[in-house]
Amino acid sequence: MGTFRHPIRVGRLDGTTFETLEALVDTGATWSWIPRPILDRLGIHATDRRRLQMASGQIVERDSGWALITAAGVTVPTICIFGDPESIPLLGAVTLEECSLAPDPVRQRLIPVVGLALSGARL
Repeated sequence: MGTFRHPIRVGRLDGTTFETLEALVDTGATWSWIPRPILDRLGIHATDRRRLQMASGQIVERDSGWALITAAGVTVPTICIFGDPESIPLLGAVTLEECSLAPDPVRQRLIPVVGLALSGARL
């Protein structure tokens, strides 16, 4: 499966400030990863720390916080990892699922998907 870049908008939860970025669509990343200087410039603050396993196998801990992300016309509040200053923005699996989007690597686009629910479940 190939990778591709897709434009996203990242903004404050109050919707007052946004920035458009080219993000790598990365279903192997749990959360979206945005370089810290961008989140700082937008006034997005870290509210937690998350442990992440890097592709090398190394476990790292990074700040995380809530932001609005718009992808393919869908805007959701989502957790973003505060990435290293020189890192590439990543659109992660959680954000894609929250937007009900899936990657189409052949056409290099995001496509809408229908969510799943338990059928016939009774509580």
